Amino acid sequence: MTAYHELSHAIVGHFLEHSDPIHKISIISRGQALGHTISLPSEDTLLTTKPHLSDTMAMTLGGRTAEQIVFGELTTGASDDLEKVTATAGQMVTRFGMSEKLGPRVFGHNHAQPFLGRQRSTAPDYSPVIAREIDNEIRHMVDAAHERAEEILLEHRDALTTIAEILLDRETLSREQFESLLAGEDDRDAIEPVATPAQPGRRERLGAGEGRMVA
Repeated sequence: MTAYHELSHAIVGHFLEHSDPIHKISIISRGQALGHTISLPSEDTLLTTKPHLSDTMAMTLGGRTAEQIVFGELTTGASDDLEKVTATAGQMVTRFGMSEKLGPRVFGHNHAQPFLGRQRSTAPDYSPVIAREIDNEIRHMVDAAHERAEEILLEHRDALTTIAEILLDRETLSREQFESLLAGEDDRDAIEPVATPAQPGRRERLGAGEGRMVA
């Protein structure tokens, strides 16, 4: 299940125009994560677009979607993915003004008093009606990302099954190996084990050109 989960992140991300290129896929456990998929941007950037955020959400939901498609059940393995996607959609709606329905508005006032030992918090400045609209918009964005991930995985289900078996055997695939296998190339280099050590994950920061690790 871990092999399908991680590979699905990679396949969904590979076929989305605005997601970062896949760097490595691994089912070697690290800490609480049973595996990880690392994507890295092609170039440094200080801004993040709405299409990029939307594609990244779809990629992040790839693992959970594969559990439904392949195994017909859900596990707790996607809890971190769901947290990331919900947070991203929430920021798109309440901080970045990326909701077509609610428009270019910011909802919630940030109050930071670090010298008083208080944590940063957000105080509501909107009515219960607006709160429901925000929830609906977040749900809509997450559902749309899930549907895109599902469409891609169903279209490439044969490749998912084939490469998952190779990943299960080899444990780690580099970008070149993954793309070669996905293209159906009969290349022995594509199935040789990766000799390079695993790189540490990098913390995601919206708006920054950093790598992303999805567990």
